[in-house]
Amino acid sequence: MIRIFLGPGGTPISCPDSSSVSGVKQVAKLGLNALEVEFVRGVKMGATSARELGEIAASLGVRLSVHAPYYVNLLSDKSAIVKASKQRILDSVDRASEMGADCVAVHAAYYGKNTPEEAQAGMKDTVAELVDRIDESGAKVFLGFETMAKAGQWGTVDEILELRKLSKTIVPYIDWCHIWARNNGVIDYAEILGKMRKAGIKHINSHFSNSKYNLNTKKWQDIHLPMGESKPDFGELAREVVRRKVDITIISESPVLEEDSLKMKRVFEKLGCKFEK
Repeated sequence: MIRIFLGPGGTPISCPDSSSVSGVKQVAKLGLNALEVEFVRGVKMGATSARELGEIAASLGVRLSVHAPYYVNLLSDKSAIVKASKQRILDSVDRASEMGADCVAVHAAYYGKNTPEEAQAGMKDTVAELVDRIDESGAKVFLGFETMAKAGQWGTVDEILELRKLSKTIVPYIDWCHIWARNNGVIDYAEILGKMRKAGIKHINSHFSNSKYNLNTKKWQDIHLPMGESKPDFGELAREVVRRKVDITIISESPVLEEDSLKMKRVFEKLGCKFEK
């Protein structure tokens, strides 16, 4: 039986307050089973609070992941920015480990003045040190480099899988909307899922929402829309997941968060998937 985890990126909109604890409880109440804890504006949760959150999530059957701060650029030509970026990632990994989250999503870098080949070489050097420090800490958390939407950003599926050769703790954190936008309206779910399986990744962490199309530029943009208002098509992804029997977490980054997570759940249920009550 495949294991599918669905939930929002951050505290559900319907939650009575914005705390992560309330968010986890609301996710469970809604019949969902995943939540991505958002550290995107900074890691402001202490270790004790992270442990308490993890205990509550575990008791309710909610799978946790973490999103590291946006203010990261591991390829900056300014050493202070690279140093601060590493620390933000390490802090995110530490809290993720404390709460029992399995993966940390990271917006890793911009090419800047580098060619893609130079950027890849730079990432290998920088990430090797990061992995060593994570290993030394004892944290059992996957470092999930997110697939990015813009041509100037490091983070294609192939780039991340190449980096995985450094350590099996490195995985792509698949953002389906980002891939759709980067390829300007093209996505091959089967190809991507096949690459993940070939790389030995047993559970996929991912984001989903629809993307906005700019009529003036004729380009798809990294702007999130609710499911059903645009593309990519979630039904195609769900069918491929079920056909290939893929274990996956899909975090809604839609403006309506849990509403779209519940839509995703209904799509999977129509395909014969059952979710524990």
